Amino acid sequence: MDILIWAGAVVSLIGLVGIFYCIMLALKAKRANLPDEEMRARLQRVVLLNMAALFLSMVGLMMVVAGVILG
Repeated sequence: MDILIWAGAVVSLIGLVGIFYCIMLALKAKRANLPDEEMRARLQRVVLLNMAALFLSMVGLMMVVAGVILG
């Protein structure tokens, strides 16, 4: 079960890196002073990436919990 715990930790860390990447993209878009339509388009992509990163992080945490319970 150690493999499941470590794999889950790695997956969670990848999701966490993705969340920080989304924060950086959103701040970069804010600083660019874009027109409203272009800002919306960029932020929609950031929201999609953010949801994927949150899902990946959640799956990783579920793997860690399952490894701890089964171990």
